[in-house]
Amino acid sequence: MLSEMLAHADPSQVAGLSRFFKTGPGQYGEGDQFLGIKVPVTREVVKCCWRELDFADLEECIASEYHEVRLAALLALVEIFAHVDKRPRVKPGVTGKKPDDTSFRTRSGISRESCVDFYLAHTQYINNWDLVDLSCYPLLGVWLLDKDRSLLYELARNGKTLWEQRIGIVSTMTFIRHGQLADTFAIADILLHHPHDLIHKAVGWLLREAGKRDKAALEAWLEEIPGQARNDDGVMPGRDRASQMPRTMLRYAIEKFPEAERQRYLNR
Repeated sequence: MLSEMLAHADPSQVAGLSRFFKTGPGQYGEGDQFLGIKVPVTREVVKCCWRELDFADLEECIASEYHEVRLAALLALVEIFAHVDKRPRVKPGVTGKKPDDTSFRTRSGISRESCVDFYLAHTQYINNWDLVDLSCYPLLGVWLLDKDRSLLYELARNGKTLWEQRIGIVSTMTFIRHGQLADTFAIADILLHHPHDLIHKAVGWLLREAGKRDKAALEAWLEEIPGQARNDDGVMPGRDRASQMPRTMLRYAIEKFPEAERQRYLNR
């Protein structure tokens, strides 16, 4: 896969991608290197290559100095994770045929759990928002659907990097898509006063997605004062979450609200 990615390098795109992903001095992507490959091209390379890869191949790619090669490694890992436990299939109603060759056969040493272990062992290379957002919830989120989710709380609270903390909240997208909103709200509380704009945007985005599922639940969360009970009159003393949130986080969270409601929150 590495050679395929290198073959698609486009130097004319490097400057634009470097600006877009903020690689200048003091910016969040400082020092990252690009080949000039757009995401659709990277996806096409991964689509052609992922069935042939093992962890040694992924190790080589995820440690690359090039952003797009690291993304390719993560997208390939997601594909392997999604298919590794699937058995070859025979098309319904067809007998005497070989299993469908497009099915991914389980390989020795590769399992869903080992994919997750590989991902968590290499988070130092998941060092920009697109690398997080395109990999964490189709892998960690899916893995944790029927498991204890304290890992995500630990990442959000004590992640060694901004990107590990972002993994903590963005992974909950899978739970939201299954109608499970509690973890998104709880992890948003952990990150409510985070100093970085990229966390504000991520938390606001996930809150907005939760609100699409249950607007009343999002409104209740915004109106509540964390850690304080209602008094006998039903009035909550102090400041509600909406009044405490960074403005970018709030804007993202209420983006789909009717305009009058949005202005009511923004004018607090």
